[in-house]
Amino acid sequence: MTPDRYRLIGSTASPYALKLRALLRYRRIPHDWVIMTRALRAATAHVRPMLIPVLQFPDGRYQGETTALAHVLESLHAGRGVIPDDPALAFVCDLLEDMADEWAVKALFLYRWWDTEDQAYVSRWAAEEWSVSEAPPGSAEEIDSFRQRQVSRMTILGATEANRPLIEESYRRMLDAFEPHVGMRRYLFGSRPSLADFAWYGQLSELATDPTPMRILRERAPMLDHWVRRLDDASGVDGDWDTLEAALAGAAGRLLELVGELYLPFLVANAQAWFEGAPQLRLSVWGLDCTLTPFRFQVKCLERLRERYAALDAGTRARLDPVLADAGCLATLAPPEAG
Repeated sequence: MTPDRYRLIGSTASPYALKLRALLRYRRIPHDWVIMTRALRAATAHVRPMLIPVLQFPDGRYQGETTALAHVLESLHAGRGVIPDDPALAFVCDLLEDMADEWAVKALFLYRWWDTEDQAYVSRWAAEEWSVSEAPPGSAEEIDSFRQRQVSRMTILGATEANRPLIEESYRRMLDAFEPHVGMRRYLFGSRPSLADFAWYGQLSELATDPTPMRILRERAPMLDHWVRRLDDASGVDGDWDTLEAALAGAAGRLLELVGELYLPFLVANAQAWFEGAPQLRLSVWGLDCTLTPFRFQVKCLERLRERYAALDAGTRARLDPVLADAGCLATLAPPEAG
């Protein structure tokens, strides 16, 4: 590899790969974008979790998981960071990034594999980049193998008829949270993008491409559609962080309300079901019910958010606690002794 240059191995079908690619572009970190191949999949098979993307560092080592990678890059490269300097803003950024990665993807998966039009569109495109069989990439056999593989996972990932009303309602509410507040130089926490912006960009970039969610996005949130397109390469953007109060007056505040209403209740129900050994978790939000399979990774998400809250100093908590309480988040995040 070229010294001091990274290699990002992914697929344009992956919201997480696009998230990290946009972040690298914004931060002006030298890198090459490489589509995952069978040979590269074999070379990176030891990386855990086995997900796209994988980042190869200049020293040759590989690492996955975009949130962890973003924090590693923050420690290795000075300037144009994506974590707000104010620890209160940084914590809200954590919450919003987590919701994008772990809940917004449910809308993406549902729309992508529910309708035959979306299935056909994505399968043709993704099967050439993201092979799942021994068939030639992009062949009719590979396209059908890819489609069948993804459709077969719909139930375990919660993309069911019973869950569809809540997932679709959450998509509409997420769009509405963004739409009045985004602009040419308006991001979640100021006039520069944060890690949370890139996480939402990753999901929304795919939703803005697949036929059904694209139509909903363009009709309901046309300015957000433009914002997503521009965030693909924000290497020319310079800006500043807002105050906590200014940020929460915009999209960050609206999304934080959704964290309290939807995302944290989901994480709590997931953790409870996981530790009880229950095969399913049940969630009811906005009068809509949802039944999902619990996952250990999302238990870790809740643990990590609680640990980060507990690590905040007393002054930061004094500023942040009223905000979290108003959004319905504090009772979930606060340690038991502080509750």
